[in-house]
Amino acid sequence: MVKWIRVALTTTLVSMFFAVPASAQSPGGAGSTGVALGAQLQEAQNQPRELERLYKIGKKVAAVCANCHGEGGSSVKPDIPNLAGQNPAYLLEQIRQFSIGERRNEFMEGLIKVLKPDEKVGMVVFYSGQEVQHRPADNPALVSKGQSVYAKTCQSCHGSGGRGNEKMARIAGQQAPYLALTIKRYRDGSSVRKDPLMATSTQRLSDADIAAVVAYVATLK
Repeated sequence: MVKWIRVALTTTLVSMFFAVPASAQSPGGAGSTGVALGAQLQEAQNQPRELERLYKIGKKVAAVCANCHGEGGSSVKPDIPNLAGQNPAYLLEQIRQFSIGERRNEFMEGLIKVLKPDEKVGMVVFYSGQEVQHRPADNPALVSKGQSVYAKTCQSCHGSGGRGNEKMARIAGQQAPYLALTIKRYRDGSSVRKDPLMATSTQRLSDADIAAVVAYVATLK
């Protein structure tokens, strides 16, 4: 009973915060036309005025997301990921996964279901344009070890600077505790995060290796 009350309240509050006037929707209604979010994002990236419109909508959404993900997507909570600077196509794919239960988080799954298409696309446009607040290394020896682990295990997919691409996450500057938990979930076969490539890449990493590599990645800009 308590669970259902909490979900209902969350849905109501999110709907109130994220309500966007009809005039702010795309001509013809981007959601009602059935246009895929990826196609909407790609089209907007070639239209500066549309991109600006979506950015403003996304900024409004992000004001609520800041409660967990921090202002501008730089999280202040160690177990919550940074969203700033993330590739918009990659973020949109995570939204898709949450929406169909491929990626599990009860709160995120419920939140995404109440977002309109323009809000989803606008949110990723906004976050992709923000900069992660950089945190300097506090354990140089651990960072040095992590650089070696990263070069052997992560660099071929996430890039030398950890910035990823449309299919691979930007992990540069990511919250170390969050990233460590994510890697362990891939390595240990958790149902929360599934990806065959990540499972294969991480299966030989020890907890010490993971601690080192996330310490290194957190220093990347």
